[in-house]
Amino acid sequence: MSPTPQLLVHSGTFAALDDSGDITGTHGGSPDGLFVRDARHLSRWRLTVDGARPTALVPGDPNGGTTAVLTAGSTRDEPSHWTLLRRQALFQGRLVERVRIISNIAEHTTLAVTVEADADFADQFELRGDRRTYDKPGARRDIQTVPGGIEFTYRRGDWRSATTVTATPAPATVTDHGTGRDLTWQLPLPAHGSAELTLTVTARAHGAAEPPPAPSSPEEAEERVRRESARLLAAPTDSAPALPTDDTTPLGRALARGLADLALLHIPATGPDGEDLRIPGAGVPWFLTLFGRDSLLTSFFTLPHLPRVAESTLLALAATQATTHDPASVAQPGKIVHEIRHGELSRFRQVPYGRYHGSVDSTPLFVALLAAHARQTGDPTLARRLRTHARAAIRWMFEHGGLDRHGYLVYASDPGGLLNQNWKDSAGAVCFADGTQATGTIAVAEAQGYAYDALRGAAMLARTAWDAPRWADQLDAAAEQLRVRFHDDFWMPHRGFPALALDGAGRQVDALASDAGHLLWSGILDDERGRTVGRRLLEPDFFSGWGIRTLAAGQTPYHPLSYHRGSIWPHDNAVITLGLARHGLHEEAARVSDALLDAAAAHGHRLPEVIAGHPRQDGHGLIPYPHSCSPQAWAATTPLALLTALRAAAT
Repeated sequence: MSPTPQLLVHSGTFAALDDSGDITGTHGGSPDGLFVRDARHLSRWRLTVDGARPTALVPGDPNGGTTAVLTAGSTRDEPSHWTLLRRQALFQGRLVERVRIISNIAEHTTLAVTVEADADFADQFELRGDRRTYDKPGARRDIQTVPGGIEFTYRRGDWRSATTVTATPAPATVTDHGTGRDLTWQLPLPAHGSAELTLTVTARAHGAAEPPPAPSSPEEAEERVRRESARLLAAPTDSAPALPTDDTTPLGRALARGLADLALLHIPATGPDGEDLRIPGAGVPWFLTLFGRDSLLTSFFTLPHLPRVAESTLLALAATQATTHDPASVAQPGKIVHEIRHGELSRFRQVPYGRYHGSVDSTPLFVALLAAHARQTGDPTLARRLRTHARAAIRWMFEHGGLDRHGYLVYASDPGGLLNQNWKDSAGAVCFADGTQATGTIAVAEAQGYAYDALRGAAMLARTAWDAPRWADQLDAAAEQLRVRFHDDFWMPHRGFPALALDGAGRQVDALASDAGHLLWSGILDDERGRTVGRRLLEPDFFSGWGIRTLAAGQTPYHPLSYHRGSIWPHDNAVITLGLARHGLHEEAARVSDALLDAAAAHGHRLPEVIAGHPRQDGHGLIPYPHSCSPQAWAATTPLALLTALRAAAT
């Protein structure tokens, strides 16, 4: 989906490089660079030989450690005198690169190899396509020579960041090229012989732990990543069903790619007692951090197979749960965080997302996942440990979330942050059939389903883990009242479909949207209405052949390249597929699964965050969504959800 051919990801760090392994400092939808904790620690990394940029004969492999094959510009009669092998790998804040040059001629030569390096330390919010600028009073960037290389440093008040470049052998010269430096080696190249150098880039982000010792080579970095991935994906318990090992089927290939991506997307986090955790970050390039909703749904998808993902996610979210009121971050006591950011602009509150709570659904999903974890594992230990956090979350649902006052979970737009605070959080996404954005205090449909599931799950925990049977009865009663109220207020009899939302005046927001499929998954719809909705989602205006659209075609606001008004999201389809299976619509679930697996096959077996909503036609391939994150956690784990749904059909 991105024009950047190479993407290396590991432990909260990612490097986006071109097909030669270079970084040019781009902005917009697909910025390149080395990124750690929301900042670009390497904004230029350009290799030249004898003053000219080599040509890539073979680009690096975008799925891991890479070897690019480069040569000088040549013709049939004057082939390149040398071939350059460039291998790059990433490990916890370090980019390790080996450059090996092989002589193709029977003469001794000396080559001038130069790496142009720079680090702009730009915050990711500065690099987006809107070209927004931010004042940085007192900011200072310095460059100094260190043994074997150079170091870029950045400071602003108490904010400190650094990027160190070292090499073996050390560069012969280091020269100023404006904002950065040129590191140059004079490499003797024997006749039909070779020469080699190794470079290590170490990013030291503000607030991050010191990176571990640097790998000595790209191969060592890749091996460390493989070992860590194997630990993260190891079978946790005998009770977890075995994952398919046949990677020759469409599902097997998508599972293998998705699990590998999931491991790479894991990032460091901290639990409520200060314990170190590894949790899934949301996605690259914009969201390699903890996102409440994304991490929770990812954990639901992995729960039957890798319950430790859910455990770590729940602990990390418990540690960041709001305890006070803060209007600037939409925080209220008990509310589960939407997004955590570590960048400079968040630190100085120039963007509101440092610890931002602008989501209506993270809190009920937290409670629902805690209950689902106890059911899946048969072990109430985690539920007992997080009882206080769960009670605070439930109290938020009633006192601040809107259940007491409005009868539903509701949100109001945040002028400094997100206009919409459900999963379709782009401007205009919660709209009427004529395209008008809903306003006022909004109750979106799927959040009521999550609330229903959370109340039912909490009632189960109150009986089995918290020794609170009276409270369990109250929670069950509240869930049933919500269900009855929902059917009365949201169902549109003339359309045989639930409204997308209720606006501030209580009007049904009547756009036909995929959010209805989430109601099948949460169980708030009765079986008859659930089956009606499930079958409706497979009609051509919703189902494109690649998946179910976020908004049915034919409506005024429909646009196949809109973020939430006509595109197709694999995770959205995964939730719907689980809901179809829950209501016994197994043929429909299989049809959606097959479409998604075809989409994965058309994209190297990796499901991106979003695909375009254009209808599938013979002779036309998958049309990408131009700004999609890939890899992305809930898309990576969509094949696991499909596996769960397909297994339900077989039982």
